[in-house]
Amino acid sequence: MRVLYFDCFSGASGDMVLGALIDAGVALEDVRGALGSLAISPDSVWTEPVVRAGIRATKFCVTGEEAAHAHEPMHVHAHEHSHGHAAHGHRHGHHENHAHTHSHAAVDHHDHRSLTEINQLIDRSALSAGGKTRAKELFQRLGEAEAAVHGTTLEKVHLHEVGALDSIIDIVGAVHALETLGIDRVVASPLNVGSGSVRSAHGLYPVPAPATLRLLKGAPIYSGPQQAEMVTPTGALLVSAYASEFGAIPPMKVTAIGYGAGSRDFAETPNVLRVMIGDAEAKASPTSVVVIEADIDDMNPQIFGVVMETLQAEGALDVFYTAIQMKKNRPGTLLTVVAPPDARERLTAVIFRETTTIGVRYREMSRECLDREEVVVSTPLGPVRVKVARRDGRVLNASPEFEDCARIARERNVPVKEVQALAIKAFLS
Repeated sequence: MRVLYFDCFSGASGDMVLGALIDAGVALEDVRGALGSLAISPDSVWTEPVVRAGIRATKFCVTGEEAAHAHEPMHVHAHEHSHGHAAHGHRHGHHENHAHTHSHAAVDHHDHRSLTEINQLIDRSALSAGGKTRAKELFQRLGEAEAAVHGTTLEKVHLHEVGALDSIIDIVGAVHALETLGIDRVVASPLNVGSGSVRSAHGLYPVPAPATLRLLKGAPIYSGPQQAEMVTPTGALLVSAYASEFGAIPPMKVTAIGYGAGSRDFAETPNVLRVMIGDAEAKASPTSVVVIEADIDDMNPQIFGVVMETLQAEGALDVFYTAIQMKKNRPGTLLTVVAPPDARERLTAVIFRETTTIGVRYREMSRECLDREEVVVSTPLGPVRVKVARRDGRVLNASPEFEDCARIARERNVPVKEVQALAIKAFLS
């Protein structure tokens, strides 16, 4: 399995994503070919080797749409959805007050495209049929975020800087690059969104900007020390759409590394997006979980069942109780909850709301699970689901679904254990 890891310690933008993928081995000529007539000419997209805080990186650059206004004075048109041209008029990246801004010639109607116009441009690209569909889905999601932020409908929303040609090239190019690499699984680190505020056409907005934050819903984020906008809407869109999980670097044999640069060069940290590409180990990969615990000694025992059901409904992977001895030799109960790390805050709120505890503790740890699947076997008494667990392709456990066995036992008036035995026999044969 081919794995790609987005290391977003310095945020992410669309050109950083594409620059990192090219740096990791995707040919620039292939990207140009995939863009088709999207790019005004082959030399309208190029890369530049740059150094960011001592790290060599690749900067992806675009010129084109703004060239029509080359005779007009340059100015900064900051928007909450700004993405970034460098001050030389060519391209975006980590900006002036943003880490990724949009400095370009006077804005015309091309910077305010509708989804229909963007889809027409995508159709002009040389992406595969599947790639065109994926690119359109990405812009659909971007449009939905914009519409929700501005209180309008998807039909009426016009994408501003992220609807400019360079940003469309970023997304189309990234879709092609990821397709070319043959990636099976994408994992991302928590994203550094920066801090402070950003000047937009609508006023001064906090970082992360509204559309960016909406696109990052469900992804782990944090505020880094940089007083800048470190994640742009395009970067948020690409990372959150492709990453199936967030966390530490997964176990893999690294085969390629790429660094995509932003425009600004921070003194304290490299302003780059790092990607790692490799082959996953055949064995099951450890995953991160959070273990939440609470001591309870003064709660009506009838409530414990309700608490367990509520926690499971809110996403807990496992909930169990252990008898303990507490202060002054009072008997008590230890509540233990195992959950995905991003569910910790939600489950902690449930514990405080539903129990009498006044404090919880938690820790993150790794766990490894067997590969699991469910199969249906035919027995003389009827079909039964069997849960099968494997490691490296070898079956280690097979357990008939108890509810199926209990139902058949009631219907046929036979012992449950007899139905279970028949299900195991059917599975083994």
